[in-house]
Amino acid sequence: MPLGTTPSNGMTLPPNKASDVSNVQEARSALGQRLRELRQQAGLSGRRLAESLAWPPSKISKLENGQQTPSDDDIRGWTQATGSADEAEALLVSLHTLEVQHAEWRRLLRGGFRPRQHELSKLDQLTRRFRVFEATVIPGLLQTSEYARTRFTETARRVKGVTDINEAVQARMQRQEVLYQPDKRFHFVLTEAALRMRLCPPAVMLGQLDRLMSLAALPSVRLGIIGFDAQYGAAGPWHGFWLYDNDRVLVETFSAVLDLRQQQEVELYANAFAQLADIASYGRAARAVIAKTIDELAPEALDDPGNF
Repeated sequence: MPLGTTPSNGMTLPPNKASDVSNVQEARSALGQRLRELRQQAGLSGRRLAESLAWPPSKISKLENGQQTPSDDDIRGWTQATGSADEAEALLVSLHTLEVQHAEWRRLLRGGFRPRQHELSKLDQLTRRFRVFEATVIPGLLQTSEYARTRFTETARRVKGVTDINEAVQARMQRQEVLYQPDKRFHFVLTEAALRMRLCPPAVMLGQLDRLMSLAALPSVRLGIIGFDAQYGAAGPWHGFWLYDNDRVLVETFSAVLDLRQQQEVELYANAFAQLADIASYGRAARAVIAKTIDELAPEALDDPGNF
């Protein structure tokens, strides 16, 4: 799914989703540190605790060092064995917060693509203001069915066992009805690279670019394009992200979706989006970038054997 920005306090996010991943790792490490404290307060060595729980000693080390996320049963067993059962509830809250923040694709797609699309559709209905930045792909709400199929197919190659591609494409097309709801506002910012990235056959991309031109005319949609000649500031195009009102940020990585809800993180991404949106071109200038890309791609699409 889900991630260079500079918030008002001057902090800068490094590229490649490092800040988001480090936040998740910090939360896992903090949970592990608390488990270690409970073991030490109980006067137990790691080996003795492992024996009492019938665990391999390596599991104690991995949990305490944040190298493995505990299960609910792990938390309950640990607090019971260390005589700190009253700590279980607080630790479980910390664990569940971590699980929400970092949801692995294999778990999210356990029931297939379509349930995930339905979940996102529910979030769409609850959201009034969408701010979306994508550096390399066309956002799902703007995709043609053919383009969407290539994206689901690529994900299915990474996440084994997910096969409901046709149903997923249908669900994504249904989600796009939200674009026509008068109470919604959508601000999309794409890089020119996203218009040119070879993620699908030329003919499919040509149809996708034509679709972008059409959707940009909707009264609810504001589409900005950051051209190759744009000068980036502190907020660079390190990764895509979706802002839902002022409540939530979703960031897709190769392995997971980061679901960020802490206010300081939401504000950080809102600040980043504002900076990226500020250097984008809109209206006629944005359409000119898309039209130029169409003109350059059209001959290649005509020569594509898949067209016939």
